[in-house]
Amino acid sequence: MVDRLARFLDRGWDKGWMPPPPVDPEELIRRGSKGFAASHEYAGRSAADAADFRLRLDRLSEAAQSEARLNAVGRAFAYGLFTRAIQQRFALGALWQKQPELLDTQIAPPIVVVGQMRSGTTRIHRLLAADPAHSATRFCDSWHPVPERPDFRPIRGTFKLFMARQLDPWIDTIHPFGAARPDEELGWLASAFDHSAYEAQWRIPSYIAFSEARDASAIYREFGRLLRTDAGQHGHGARPRVLKVPQFAEDLPALLDQFPNARLVVSRRCSEETFRSSVSLVANQMVIQSDEVDLAWIEQEWRRKIDLRQTRMEDALANFNGAVATIDFDHLGADWEGEMHKLYGALDMELSTEALAAMRTEMRTSERGAHTSHAAQLKQFDQNA
Repeated sequence: MVDRLARFLDRGWDKGWMPPPPVDPEELIRRGSKGFAASHEYAGRSAADAADFRLRLDRLSEAAQSEARLNAVGRAFAYGLFTRAIQQRFALGALWQKQPELLDTQIAPPIVVVGQMRSGTTRIHRLLAADPAHSATRFCDSWHPVPERPDFRPIRGTFKLFMARQLDPWIDTIHPFGAARPDEELGWLASAFDHSAYEAQWRIPSYIAFSEARDASAIYREFGRLLRTDAGQHGHGARPRVLKVPQFAEDLPALLDQFPNARLVVSRRCSEETFRSSVSLVANQMVIQSDEVDLAWIEQEWRRKIDLRQTRMEDALANFNGAVATIDFDHLGADWEGEMHKLYGALDMELSTEALAAMRTEMRTSERGAHTSHAAQLKQFDQNA
């Protein structure tokens, strides 16, 4: 389907049936902000945070154009991702201008799952999110954070996943998705142009270097606003939110500046297994949007990325004085209930009968999921590498 779509787009652009998507940042802003007031870009935000968003858009759009070697599908995806982020940015500003109290929503200290991509963080996150004493972010709310009445976001999330599955039949083997299921807040980071969502699908070394070196505080201030808005809309601010994005390992100080009383769950897995699984995931996503995917470059880049995240995570943990629980990937696979008991004890939380029952249901659902086939995909990847 990807090849057919790429041929259709190329032909349409070449013959003038439809204009090619623009990449100029000012034109992207003009299109994404259509229908909103200029003040909505700043409502609820500082001038510095608004400037950070603009600068990141400039640098990311330039890298996507000059470095990513995107095919027609990739160019269309890039346009959609850029304009979606801009539209959401202005829509949230309009919401906060109208309902500024959302930004003052009181929230319980969150539980933050920290670890490398492919290290078991999703399983830990889903188990903790199953506990009725906790709250979690729905997939549809991560990628569509502007509240709606009535709330059609689960329907739009379902359609988004349907289309993603048509383009990438492997998607559910990589990560278990569901429009209204608890999921990571990657969409919130992507909407502020953090590099994590984009480096996993595009080859953009200049933007990665720029973003890794840049203070991430503006991104996590926006993250905090989104969390309070989401909690205020759903009315569950009193329940600790279980947060999880692998990028947290890289940005832990900026995240903890926003949530200094957070409790941390650190997931650990053999680095070589993490590396192979990460490369498989990234290559799977890049090949959809580029016809010039370099596996050797992906391997080199993700060895560097894993080392960077590990170093930054260990440095941040060494300076953190709050509650921390550590989970080993293999131990979790062998005896998840035992690991959950240890985790709850380390964080001084009660593991209730209701929580255990909900976790068992989650595990049964997970064991039936397509993502269990990822081991076979990894084996095939190793044979072809």
